Amino acid sequence: MEHPENSSEYAGLQVNSGVEQPSIVNPYLRRQRVRRRELTAAEMVEGIVKGDVTILSQAVTLVESVNPDHQAKAQEVINKCLPYSGNSVRIGISGVPGAGKSTSIDEFGIHVLKEKGGKLAVLAIDPSSERSKGSILGDKTRMEKLSVHPDSFIRPSPTAGSLGGVARKTRETIILCEASGFDKIFVETVGVGQSETACHSMVDFFLLIQVAGTGDELQGIKRGIMEISDGIVINKCDGDNVDRCQMAATNFRNALHFFPMPESGWSPKVLCYSGFYGTGVKEVWDMIYEYFDFVKANGYFDYRRNEQSKYWMYESINEHLRLNFYNNDVIKRQLQDAERTVLTGQQTSFMAAQRLLDEYFYQMRNVK
Repeated sequence: MEHPENSSEYAGLQVNSGVEQPSIVNPYLRRQRVRRRELTAAEMVEGIVKGDVTILSQAVTLVESVNPDHQAKAQEVINKCLPYSGNSVRIGISGVPGAGKSTSIDEFGIHVLKEKGGKLAVLAIDPSSERSKGSILGDKTRMEKLSVHPDSFIRPSPTAGSLGGVARKTRETIILCEASGFDKIFVETVGVGQSETACHSMVDFFLLIQVAGTGDELQGIKRGIMEISDGIVINKCDGDNVDRCQMAATNFRNALHFFPMPESGWSPKVLCYSGFYGTGVKEVWDMIYEYFDFVKANGYFDYRRNEQSKYWMYESINEHLRLNFYNNDVIKRQLQDAERTVLTGQQTSFMAAQRLLDEYFYQMRNVK
């Protein structure tokens, strides 16, 4: 008997069987999932040109994939999108961690969309962990206004081990966004400090965000990110911090006098603003558009675009050579032996690398 309490010896006691419990297995899991049809390269290009952000996101994912089959298809999509690209202003935004880059981008983006209209794409680069190789990709949560704006597109991407503050495929992603009708491109770097040269080589204007109290004038005149900046802005200029920001701006202006005149002929300006309160944002944009008018008038804008294309041609060659080297079957077999000899002290790291390269070039010469 299910319930012994219902036996006749227990007079007046009745226990109901209760409600039948549902199965712990989700019944919908038994249904076969409908797999979405994979788009062809031509269909992707058509969707991108029409401004479909869903297809644009799929194309960016395809470009970032390391699968050789995906890479071949991605290059086909990029080549077909090239005629529709090049009609945007590309702005790189960098700064030390905690300088307020994401919050500032939110204010900068909303301001320019209200004032100039058009469409804005934000390519936020997030650092990847050296241990787990993962990324949070959470900068979008700080862009509360842009994330719900119908004319904005925010795409976070992991660095995946690439240096220079940007992802390996950011350059190609810019082309796809421009083909999709985005006339303003923001590239937010990871904020690694003084080595943002990769981002500088893919944007038209490089904006450096600083905060007060990061050092004296000696820190400001250090070579690197300071001398490639087209504009410097001091964030968090509000409340009791206004005087400190003004003092920091003065220090940076003095430091800029030690740098030679940039190739563009433009003298970088230093401004103060507050990304949290949105004050001083108009002045920052006035500086940016003044710069564009200046470099377009003297021809440096087109010159810089051409130099960037040449730079990324060489970067692509370097990347393909590196991938071809590590994917070589003979090199794969010899790498472990080379590691063992280096760890046991039988040969130096440089000698092991030279022998591997000699073997690789020997194979290349004997390929029929």
